[in-house]
Order: sequence, then structure tokens, then C-alpha cells
Amino acid sequence: MHLQADGRIQVMISPSLSSIRRLTAALALSAGFAALAPGPADARVFVGIGVGVPFYGYGPGFYPAPYYYPPPVYYPPPPVYYTPPQVYTPAPAAQPGGQTCYAGAYVCPMDRPVPTGASCYCPGNGGQRVWGRAN
Repeated sequence: MHLQADGRIQVMISPSLSSIRRLTAALALSAGFAALAPGPADARVFVGIGVGVPFYGYGPGFYPAPYYYPPPVYYPPPPVYYTPPQVYTPAPAAQPGGQTCYAGAYVCPMDRPVPTGASCYCPGNGGQRVWGRAN
């Protein structure tokens, strides 16, 4: 800073060597990007009026469309097979020496021994317990 005779302060800016290097590097970098930029795009627009019947000329290698197209191929559906009805067979009777639980229409073997006439259960068709008596 420098004080002048009329009382104003004059600031003198002198570029330093590092600021000159930064400016030179920025200019070189921008010149490099400008050199890599693509050129202008080539494009054209065509506006025309169609007549409706194009003329291709029936020269060699050109065949017009046939007047009759064959019908599409028919594929019949596969034959229907019915599964045979499932026949329910009851479980075999209890093994000799084991206990059996009689629960109405259900009969099942016992997992562990219980006294004869004690209450027991068999699993029903819906998974519910059907209570009965042991033999």
C-alpha cells in the first residue's frame, strides 16, 4: 500500500510467480479441451410427398407378394387325460403286542403304553384330535 499526497491510499498489485503459473496452466488446459471438442454435427432433413404406389421395377431378384396367403397352421390341443380316482385305504391295524386307540370312525396305533380303557386320541382328517379309548 502506498499513501499519496492527496491522502488517498494506492494499492499496487504485482502478479506473483505462482499466480502466473496457475493462469498458464488454466489456459493450456482449456486449449486442450477445445482441441478435443467434437466438430459440428452433420444432419439433414428431407421433406417429400408420397404418391401411394411405389415403383420398384420387376427386375431380377424382386418378387411381388403373393395374392393368396395360406392359412395359419392349426395345432390341435393335446388330448385330455383324467387321473384315476384316489381310493382311500385305511391304515393297517396295529402290530401285535402294541396298543390301539379306538376313536369312533378312527383307529390308530398308540405311541406309548397306557392302561386299558384310558382316554386317547387319533388325528382326524382336518388334523383335529378325535378322542377315544385305548384297548
